Amino acid sequence: MHRPLLIAPSVLSANFTRLGEAVALVEAGGADLIHVDVMDGHFVPNLTIGPPVVKALKRVATVPLDVHLMIDNAEATVGWYLAAGADMVVVHVEACHHLHRIVQTIHEAGAKAGVALNPGTAVSAIQGIIGDVDVVLVMSVDPGFGGQAFIASTLGRIRDITAMARAKGVQPRIAVDGGIDEHTASQVVDAGADMLIAGSAVFCGEDPAAAVQALRTAASATLV
Repeated sequence: MHRPLLIAPSVLSANFTRLGEAVALVEAGGADLIHVDVMDGHFVPNLTIGPPVVKALKRVATVPLDVHLMIDNAEATVGWYLAAGADMVVVHVEACHHLHRIVQTIHEAGAKAGVALNPGTAVSAIQGIIGDVDVVLVMSVDPGFGGQAFIASTLGRIRDITAMARAKGVQPRIAVDGGIDEHTASQVVDAGADMLIAGSAVFCGEDPAAAVQALRTAASATLV
């Protein structure tokens, strides 16, 4: 029996001058979470937003905030994002020296915790933490910018992580972020993903609400 598929539109691709409207539109389309990309210009080449914007989004969102920390100092600053209202915080295995500690901190704050993997990082890097997290986020592009092309080898990585989780008797959500659209959505779900993060495919068209619905329809086709 499949768990309900989760769709998390990424506001990285939304109009930053109208974020409240963007959130309302995708919620009307059935978004399950709002994905917030935090970038520091060091761990990734782009610079985006911080806790004040997360706090502002929390005031208008009616679905949980999924905050993705693509930053070097997540272990020192995760509390800022939890205090701002993050319902889930995802940190990168490449950027955290003490993964178990930060996951514990997130859980102790009452939020869900996730770990993310860049395309060039071996799947084995999460072997020791997969049983302690709620979500494994598989990056299907090199993080830093929206609108990139999906890396096809991600499909094998999703299957490997799914098999790893099954072997350990755990069931974290398997999320995928990067190049997700109506074409790739069905492929990643077929490989084992059950949470899709999409930015450009949702916000770069004329109707974000309809885009969310179309993405869900495309992704769910493989579950029938």
